[in-house]
Amino acid sequence: MKTILRPAIVLFAALTVVTGLVYPAVVTAIGQTAFSHRANGSLIERDGKAVGSEIIGQQFDAPQYFWGRLSATTPNPYNAGSSSGSNLGPTNPALADEIKGRIEALHAADPDNAAPVPVDLVTSSASGLDPEISPAAAQYQVARVAKARGMTAAQVEALVEEATRGRQFGVLGEPRVNVLKLNLALDAART
Repeated sequence: MKTILRPAIVLFAALTVVTGLVYPAVVTAIGQTAFSHRANGSLIERDGKAVGSEIIGQQFDAPQYFWGRLSATTPNPYNAGSSSGSNLGPTNPALADEIKGRIEALHAADPDNAAPVPVDLVTSSASGLDPEISPAAAQYQVARVAKARGMTAAQVEALVEEATRGRQFGVLGEPRVNVLKLNLALDAART
């Protein structure tokens, strides 16, 4: 019995140390030295205070800010603790109602805007926490934001252009605009 039990206990203890202590310590050390910004949540700070993360969306619904994608997280929108998509299919009436409601909210906030509404402004992302919108979605909102802030459309468009990131490595993904960074740039431009 001792010949079987002793090696099992030693192996259990060794694997506990390796997988429970050594491996996490090594991975944490690599993350903190090589990728510290990402490993610490990609936080965006203003005046020494964290105002958000560049990889987690936030809710903006005031007319002077750009609005991001809808959040499907429950019970509260943009709840990073319960990241999930809505799982609503294209024939689901709840999805159609959600889209219709968002289109109505966009038209109510900017009744003079007759442009087609970009799809990413009326649908939630797969994670429910997408921090970015397409350049078309940002362009759709330029007139509303400019009017609410007392800026010219050209000033706001310049900030959108500055906040637009291209494809990764020139081929992966689509051009995108980080909503939090753009809204912070708007606030900074006002002062």
